[in-house]
Amino acid sequence: MAIPLKNQICFTLYTTNMAINRTYKPMLDALGITYPQYLVLSALGEEGDMTIGAIANRLSLESSTITPPVKRLEQAGLVARQRGQIDERQVLVQLTSAGRELLVQSKCLGETLINRSAMTVDQIEALNQQIQALRDALTSDS
Repeated sequence: MAIPLKNQICFTLYTTNMAINRTYKPMLDALGITYPQYLVLSALGEEGDMTIGAIANRLSLESSTITPPVKRLEQAGLVARQRGQIDERQVLVQLTSAGRELLVQSKCLGETLINRSAMTVDQIEALNQQIQALRDALTSDS
């Protein structure tokens, strides 16, 4: 007999991800960005200037998936793109001052998640570490 969906961690993570995205959507809409754009801005906020390839690697995505949200962020004045001087195939992306300001404004996402979860910051961090350990175990080469 099959394991009930409620007992399958893959289904729990999937539906939790959808619930988080539904929680974030009104705030992201108010900020004028999508969730993938938020992830790009967050990566740049953490790391500083990055190539498209480095952003894709950081977000565990393909470079071709990163280019469209980066172009839209550039059109909105939130990032600037520049071709590499040594290798023109590389595109360096950097936050603009407007992008940095929007990233500060996006702090509401994490605050709302904590408030709506009825969990403490320590509980959320512990859960995140457990999920990261699971992800890392599943993606390791061994």
